[in-house]
Amino acid sequence: MSVLTKDSPTSRSRTAFVGLFGLCAAIFAGPAGAAEKAAFLLPGSINDQSWNAQGYQGAEKLKAVGWDVAYTENVQVADMVEALRDYARKDYKVVVGHTGRFLSAMERIGPDFPKTLFIVGSGSAGAGTNVTSIDYDNTQFGFMMGVLAARMSKTGKIGSVNSLEGLPNVVAQVGGFRKGAKSVRPDIEVKVIYIKSMEDAAEAKEAALSLIAGGADFISGKLNAGQTGIIQAAKEKGVYANGRSFGHSEIAPDAVLTNIVEKWSDMYSQTAQEQAKSGGVGGKYMLYGLNTPGSTGAELAYNATQPLNPAVPASVANELDALKGKFKDGSLKIAVTREDAHGGI
Repeated sequence: MSVLTKDSPTSRSRTAFVGLFGLCAAIFAGPAGAAEKAAFLLPGSINDQSWNAQGYQGAEKLKAVGWDVAYTENVQVADMVEALRDYARKDYKVVVGHTGRFLSAMERIGPDFPKTLFIVGSGSAGAGTNVTSIDYDNTQFGFMMGVLAARMSKTGKIGSVNSLEGLPNVVAQVGGFRKGAKSVRPDIEVKVIYIKSMEDAAEAKEAALSLIAGGADFISGKLNAGQTGIIQAAKEKGVYANGRSFGHSEIAPDAVLTNIVEKWSDMYSQTAQEQAKSGGVGGKYMLYGLNTPGSTGAELAYNATQPLNPAVPASVANELDALKGKFKDGSLKIAVTREDAHGGI
């Protein structure tokens, strides 16, 4: 019988955090005799309909194939090192940190636990022999979203609300968005606003409303719980947006044109099981995209059966399909720089 509890560390001291972590962590009890154990540490709530919910799906997928899986949500930066240590001490062979901010903590403790594979979700580099970063190709999907936004814009002005300026995968997606839009409409105005928190929906909504007030009629973004603020602003003002989950389509079915649905369950499961079977995954940076076997890393999906909102014309849908084909066969490769992702216009 599966047992499900959870721990939500807040402002407790580190000593208390370590003491309670093992007692209160969320445990999925797999089948009797399951050979492998994995733990997932999430920076926010699994109910955010965005980033953390997608990470949680990775835990569920490994559980479904027989692993014993634990998770803890709302892990703060100050608690990352001790949280990772606690699971590694308990003989979890795979420990996932579902944000690139876990990378430095994993680099610090990786040498102390050589038999544990530490996986950084949305990380930017591998380290040593047992710290591996995985991500989807943000540039590809950002580029396609930029093309969609430019084609659907009537004002010739589009915008993007993001956080963590300068983080490699944020640069990749925001830069890809700008380059995609300008590839089909060189004169289009692309304005980017960076906010303080990935989780603050109110701040994200305010930023989106300011872009809309300036004429933007498509708002993109790469936020966690904050993405809901973008969706709400678009719904209220009658403009378009992209989401990160089917839940966003449900919130604003007329405003959301599609979602970048990240396949973290596939990426985590494939990486963990490859390590369990043959090893050799540690120390790598693994990027999944439309041109990689096993998983595309993400997909454009409006709901479970449609990739795009019916409001998107067939000509635009066909253009996006053609771009997917070019990314898949390698005939289209996009490189972005920090300048491509700059804030402002």
